[in-house]
Amino acid sequence: MKKVVVSVINDLSTDQRVHKVCSTLEKLGFDVLLVGRRQRKSIELATRSYQTKRMFLLFEKGPFFYLEFQLRLFLYLLFHKADVLVANDLDTLLPNFLLSKIKGSGLVYDSHELFCEVPELQSNPFKKNSWKRLERWIFPKLKYVFTVNDSIAKIYSEEYNVEVKVVRNIPLLSNQKNIEHVSKEQLGIPEGLKIIVIQGAGINIDRGAEEAVLAMQYLDNALLLIIGSGDVMDVLKEMVVDLKLDSKVKFIGKVPFQKLVQYTRHADLGLTLDKDTNINYRYSLPNKVFDYIHAGIPVLASDLIEIKTIIGQYSVGSWISSHDPKHIAEKMNAILRDENTLQMWKKNTKIASEKLNWELEEKALIEVYSKFL
Repeated sequence: MKKVVVSVINDLSTDQRVHKVCSTLEKLGFDVLLVGRRQRKSIELATRSYQTKRMFLLFEKGPFFYLEFQLRLFLYLLFHKADVLVANDLDTLLPNFLLSKIKGSGLVYDSHELFCEVPELQSNPFKKNSWKRLERWIFPKLKYVFTVNDSIAKIYSEEYNVEVKVVRNIPLLSNQKNIEHVSKEQLGIPEGLKIIVIQGAGINIDRGAEEAVLAMQYLDNALLLIIGSGDVMDVLKEMVVDLKLDSKVKFIGKVPFQKLVQYTRHADLGLTLDKDTNINYRYSLPNKVFDYIHAGIPVLASDLIEIKTIIGQYSVGSWISSHDPKHIAEKMNAILRDENTLQMWKKNTKIASEKLNWELEEKALIEVYSKFL
C-alpha cells in the first residue's frame, strides 16, 4: 500500500475536514498516518480506522512553539516512510516541502484559509511578512493545491499562477444517520425555550460571539448555547456574569463531533457572525454553516459573500446588516416568531444537504490522489 502522511498543527480531536480527507484517502487504498500535536488540555482522541500521532511539545504558543513544531515535524517526517505528504495550512508546509524534495515524495497542500490574512498576524508586521515570504517561496512550486471555497481559490490562483481546486468542508451525508439521538433532558437543555447555537473550534475575536451574547439581553424565552473553544471564551463568560445572563447563555465547551451534532440537532437557529474586518474573514465559509444545514436548522449569518451565496441559493436562513446587538436580537426574534418561515427553511436544509455533502465534495480529492496510486 502507498503510504500517505497528513500533517496538521492542531490536536486532531475536532478537525473534521482533516478527518474526512484521511477517511477518503483510506477508502482509496492508502495507508494513512495523521500527525498533529497533543496539548495539555486536549480531549481524548476517538478511535479512528487510520493511524494517528500526536506530538507533545514543550511550548504551546508564541514563536518558540512554531519553531519547535517545525523542527519536530521535520524530524518525524524524516524518519517515517511517505509516498505522499499532505500539508494542512502554511504552518505545516515548510517541513513537508523540504522532505518532499529530500525523499522525492509527492506533495499536496490544503489551505484552509488565507493564512497570512488571519487577524492574529495583522498587528504584527514582522510575523506576517515572515509567513508571507515563506508562502511566496513555496506556493508557486506546488503542483497539487486545495482550498475551502471559490473566493480563496481565485485569490491564490491569481497571486501565484497555480491551479487551486476547491473542496469545501461539508459533513458526510451519512453522519446524521449514524449519530444516536439524545434528548434535551439528557444533554441538560431546558424544555420550552427556543435554542440558539453558536459553535466552533475558533470562537475568536471578530467572530461576532460577543455581540451574540449582548443580543441575548433583548430576547425572552430563548437560550444561547456556545459550544467549542476560542480566544474570547473567557471574555464571553465574564460578560454573562456581568450582565446576569446565566439563564440565557450556556457554555458547553469543546466536545467530540458526535456529541456536538447531538446538541446542534436540538437548536432552532444557528449563528455564524464573522465580521468583515480582514480579508480572511471576508471570504470565509465556516464549517458551522454546513453543520447547521446537515443538522436541519436554519442559519443567521453575517453578510459575507460565500456564506450569503449558500444561504440565498438554498433558502436556509437569513443574514444581518450590522453587528449592533439590538439589530441581531431583532433578527433573531423575528425569525423565531415566524414559525411558517422557520419550517420552510428547515425543510430546505434537507434538500440542501442532498446537494452539499462530502460524498460529492470528495470527488475532487479522489481525482488528484488517484494519480499517486
